[in-house]
Amino acid sequence: MNLNLLLLGVVLAGASIPAQAADVGVSVTLGQPGFYGRIDIGDYPRPQLLYSQPRMIRRGASGRPPIYLHVPPGHAKNWRRHCGAYNACDERVYFVRERWYNNQYVPRYQERNRHRQDDRHDGRRDDHRGNDRGQYR
Repeated sequence: MNLNLLLLGVVLAGASIPAQAADVGVSVTLGQPGFYGRIDIGDYPRPQLLYSQPRMIRRGASGRPPIYLHVPPGHAKNWRRHCGAYNACDERVYFVRERWYNNQYVPRYQERNRHRQDDRHDGRRDDHRGNDRGQYR
């Protein structure tokens, strides 16, 4: 009986760990390592792709250009399962390689947008708390 109670306690303790971890918020934006989503290739170096042909789950408007996505490992492989999270099931999608994104796209994006990042205090454009500290005392 004591062994059953001990096992129950271990299971309940383990079940509470994910609930506690869910309270932690992480914000990653475009141009940072760890960002997943649509990227604008523009005049960036030619991307290295996972597949040479675009993937499409449902036929969409064929006149639109394909989109480029940086997705976590496994999402491209199981695209039918994950395309809805990116609102891209009706799009022709090219998946860029992780190494290209981190080594080519991120440094160039950060260099081009450095002036925007210098003005932010908490990652939001509208944050001006650092200039008005005495006002809220």
